[in-house]
Amino acid sequence: MIILITGCSKGIGLEITKQLAQEHQIIAVSRSEISFSHSNLVKIQGDITNKKILNQCIKYLDTHQLNLDILINNAGILIYKKFEEITEADLLKTYSTNVFAPFLWIQALLDYLRPSPYAHILNITSMGGITGTQKFSGLSAYSSSKAALSVLTECLAEELKSDKISCNGLALGAVQTEMLAKAFPEFKAPLLPSQMAEFISWFALNGQKFFNGKILPVATSTP
Repeated sequence: MIILITGCSKGIGLEITKQLAQEHQIIAVSRSEISFSHSNLVKIQGDITNKKILNQCIKYLDTHQLNLDILINNAGILIYKKFEEITEADLLKTYSTNVFAPFLWIQALLDYLRPSPYAHILNITSMGGITGTQKFSGLSAYSSSKAALSVLTECLAEELKSDKISCNGLALGAVQTEMLAKAFPEFKAPLLPSQMAEFISWFALNGQKFFNGKILPVATSTP
């Protein structure tokens, strides 16, 4: 399969890339350099909010006459601030990465997904973006952006079902990533990035056989 993954330089995204590259062709997009290398891996470095990076991916697909089987929108940003301290720039930065970029990348890549009998769009969202779950101070921009991504996922599943493109979201609980450690340095998550990546990798390849338009909580605690 041919899989495009965003946010691959560290944490969960890097681990997903490592695992899937063992058997599948990966186009990995990240702001920072990816330390991992593999014969199945093509690296494209840049910010997903920059349209030039999206165009680089499209150019690669066109040049090599490739379509996509799976798109994993994993890239995300977390700004940890009290609600009253969040600036307009903070809000725009958060939504540009967590909502607007996935929206525009999906739009641009639909024609590359349509030919695949396995077409699956997988959006990585958050437990904090699900109504009724526990919320944390300082994450209003992050959690609300992930809620928007979750609803977008549900909308796309309906709109794209005639094209036989499945769209699902995984709402992740706490994982011991650099992003989590920066926001909550005293907290120790129950899962490592490599452990969460095992499930995400499996779901990316198989989830569309069982689900469409679903936002599945992936957490070891409730709510």
